[in-house]
Amino acid sequence: MKFEVDKREKVVVVTARVEKLDALCAPELKGELVLANKEGHRNMVLDLSETRYIDSSGLSAILIGHRGCRDSQGTFVLSGLQPAVEKLVSISQLDSVLKIVPTAQEGVDFVYMEEVERDL
Repeated sequence: MKFEVDKREKVVVVTARVEKLDALCAPELKGELVLANKEGHRNMVLDLSETRYIDSSGLSAILIGHRGCRDSQGTFVLSGLQPAVEKLVSISQLDSVLKIVPTAQEGVDFVYMEEVERDL
């Protein structure tokens, strides 16, 4: 399994079990993110701690996940970025658009804080 999907009460944590998030596996990630969103999950954390390389199709899949969460008034968080991936995200200026945290657990915590704020 390339992507592990953990559906929790208020957040879906998707863990990429791939070293390269490229044109070969990005469509599968895109499908997982879209499916979770269509099932009514508006908050997602994408854990890329095992991913060492990403290309434009991988970035595209990430942006589709982000857009789905945003459009459903939810939160999309990236976590565990390795140096090469973080550099590409920064070069693409996506670090100004995406919420990025060091670990998946911090991403989950961030989502819960956002949910509390939305409920107020």
